Amino acid sequence: MIHFFGMGGIHVILAAEQIGTLWGIPITNSLVMTWVAMALIFIFVLIVNRSIALVPGKLQTALEWAVEGARGYVGETLEDEKLAERFFPLIAGLAVFIVTINELEFFPGVGSIGFFKGEEFVPLLRASTTDLNTTLALTIISVIVIEVAGIMGVGFFRYAGKFINFGSPVKFIVGIIELISELARLITFSFRLFGNIFAGEVLIAIVAFFVPYVLPAPFMLFELFVGAVQGIIFGLLTLFFIKLAVTPPEAGH
Repeated sequence: MIHFFGMGGIHVILAAEQIGTLWGIPITNSLVMTWVAMALIFIFVLIVNRSIALVPGKLQTALEWAVEGARGYVGETLEDEKLAERFFPLIAGLAVFIVTINELEFFPGVGSIGFFKGEEFVPLLRASTTDLNTTLALTIISVIVIEVAGIMGVGFFRYAGKFINFGSPVKFIVGIIELISELARLITFSFRLFGNIFAGEVLIAIVAFFVPYVLPAPFMLFELFVGAVQGIIFGLLTLFFIKLAVTPPEAGH
């Protein structure tokens, strides 16, 4: 989160600020933003479901085209309709959720409405993807699904054979490298999303501090685009890694 202190400079805060507690559990502004995004998605889906008609309007046509296109792409990538039916809701859900959070970052009031705790200003809302806890939680969900998909797709012992193979010294080393790369996804997934969104926020803050009013506008438009792309990339990476996980080791090589 970026705070401005007049002519004194810019204060960059990496950790999400706590705004209260609920049953002893800390409530941060990034968590509140997550709840807002969830509520907006739920309301949007509820409205769309109630307005579905046999003769679709422009919005329904556009949504059906997007969903059918994405669903078809997942099916083509996984080359298995049952797998596509099983994993498409998760992949699409992750992408939509992340895109929604990233786009809400630029809504009026996000980061600017809050309260003072002593001399420190604490905003009520903070983009959830600028909180490493959120991106790590999303990554853990994605990685667990990928590993479970691999075990269900090729069997536990065959899947474990990708990482623990005593057939030869070379195969053993390759297996260890594979295991390290699997664990590294926890870092690459979470830090890629966090780094891109947080860096964009810092960039806009610096531009707005030195050249306010006019110059930040094109940067904000670019970050809106980046936010959408990052959500889609997260979903696509989850899809591709699921495909690799369910592919038998021999076929993968």
